[in-house]
This record gives sequence, C-alpha cells and structure tokens, in this order.
Amino acid sequence: MNSHKTYIKRCLQLAKKGLGTTYPNPMVGSVIVYDNKIIGEGWHQIAGLAHAEVNAINAVKDKSLLKKSTIYVSLEPCSHYGKTPPCADLIIANNIPNVVIGTVDPFAKVKGQGIKKLLDAGCKITVGVLEDECQELNKRFFTFHNSKRPYIILKWAESNDAFLAPKTKHKQQPVWITNLVSRQLVHKWRAEEQAILVGTKTVKDDNPSLTTRDWNGPNPTRLVIDRKNVLDKSLSVLNDKAETVVFSENTSNFNNLPQHICEYCHTNNLQSIIVEGGAQTLQHFINANLWDEARVFKGDVMFYEGTKAPLITGSIIHKETLQNDTLTIYTNS
Repeated sequence: MNSHKTYIKRCLQLAKKGLGTTYPNPMVGSVIVYDNKIIGEGWHQIAGLAHAEVNAINAVKDKSLLKKSTIYVSLEPCSHYGKTPPCADLIIANNIPNVVIGTVDPFAKVKGQGIKKLLDAGCKITVGVLEDECQELNKRFFTFHNSKRPYIILKWAESNDAFLAPKTKHKQQPVWITNLVSRQLVHKWRAEEQAILVGTKTVKDDNPSLTTRDWNGPNPTRLVIDRKNVLDKSLSVLNDKAETVVFSENTSNFNNLPQHICEYCHTNNLQSIIVEGGAQTLQHFINANLWDEARVFKGDVMFYEGTKAPLITGSIIHKETLQNDTLTIYTNS
C-alpha cells in the first residue's frame, strides 16, 4: 500500500502541471510501473489533447511490458467519448492488468463507469489511494460537479490597520497596498482560475484591467457588476483584452446576486471564480456563505480611516511573508 501511495503522489505532482490549462477537464497524472520501476508517465496538459493515461502509455518504450504492469492514475479513467476516446478502453486494449486509482470521478458521464468497464474486462482495481489529496487537487472540478457552482476564492488586500482603501485617494488610482511580489502572485492566480469578479465601485475607483499582464497565462473571464449601467465603455475592464460579462438589473437577479452569479458560472462551465472586490461585493458572498477560500494580503501601510476590510471566520491553512506583506489563506470550515 505504501508503494501505491508513492506512485499516486507522483501522479499528483504530474497533474499539478496542468493547473489553469485543462479546463473544463480536471488535472490528472498517471504513471506506469513494472518491477517496481516507473516505465512511463504523463499528465493531461491541455483540454482537447491526450489524457494522462494516453501520454503515460505512449511514454513506455517497450510496450510488451504493459501486460505485466500497473497503471496508476490520480482520477478514475474516463469511459465516454468526449474530445478524445475513453482511457478505460485504451487500458483494456493494452492488456494492463492492474489499475490503481486515487479517487472516483464526480462527473456524471464517468462516475464509476470507468471502473466498471475495467472490472468487466478483468482488470484488478484498487480505488481510494490518497483520496483526500486527489480530491483537493481538483477541488474546483469536484465543487463544480458536486455542488453545481464554481469554486469561489475571495481575495483582497488590506492596510496594516485593516482598511481596503483610504478615505481620500487624491490622484493615485489604484492605491497600492501590496508590493510587486504580491501583485505578481495575484496575476499568477488569475491565470489559474476561470473567472474574476468585481463590483461597480472598484471599477470606478481603480479602473482595473483584471488580466494576467504580469504573468504568462490565460486571462480569466471578467465578471462585472454594473447594476444601473453607469460604467463608461472606455474603462479597461470593458476592453477587448479578455471576455467580459456585465451583470445589470436588466439581465440579473439582484435579490440574490451571489447565487445568480454562481448559477451563471455553472451554466457557462466556469469552474472557478476569484472575487476581487470591493468591500460590498466581498461582503455579499461572505453573508451568503458562498466561498471556499479567502486569500488576504496585509500590507505595511496605515490608512487610519476609510473603507473597512471584510471580517471573515474560517480555518487558516497557509500563512507566509512576501517581503513586507503578509498573506493569509483561509478555508470556509
């Protein structure tokens, strides 16, 4: 069993390389082991291209060894035709006798069907190795399919005395609380998630672009709350650098806006969202208890008065110092 864990850990390491590029598919890693040695490995790199199991099998130089090997995969092999053929069929076609799976796939078209197909073909199956870690890796995918909503990350930066913004901004737009290292990290996060949300006041005050200009990666879909349609079309968030969706009274249910936004994301296959502000937008999601993570930067500036930062309760799962900033990450538990 310990050797199973070792190889599933390797699957997870490989799978993580696909963060931000496999949507709407999950991140998956796979290794093939013969005589206690890895003879092939692979991961799902980009949606529409080969899955992890295909890449692992293709990496094996001596295909005759496959019929005496074990294939490890962090997520149940698919059993249906999507953009690529079923991986379960490929495993069967190559006569791989042993299959070790980290966790069952929550997607309705797979969910146990891949395992059933392999069992019916006579494969020996082991399921549930490092299951928690495998589900945590694909927390966006699991939340989307199990809870029918995107994985929600709240993110903000606050001054050392817990304000989002000073009372008076003068000419500086936006007022930077964090340093360049923290700001580049935020752009990396944007490349990893599918959507990013801001409210009207944030757009007016800061004129953000909400792109990944400081990181090499895809831009998220920009979701903008503009209840009264007051935002000027020349604002950066409304340019053509990335897709933008505007929620106004004409098109959206403002009685329960967080839930409405979640339903929109689920309908449009957006599996994750960063809520970047401002205070009112963040508080709406906190009040609705619609959040999974909160990533909070604290800078070393003092504002003394202004817009108070949200108050949040949750479990601290990570804390680090980025030069003179402190990053604290909470989970909603």
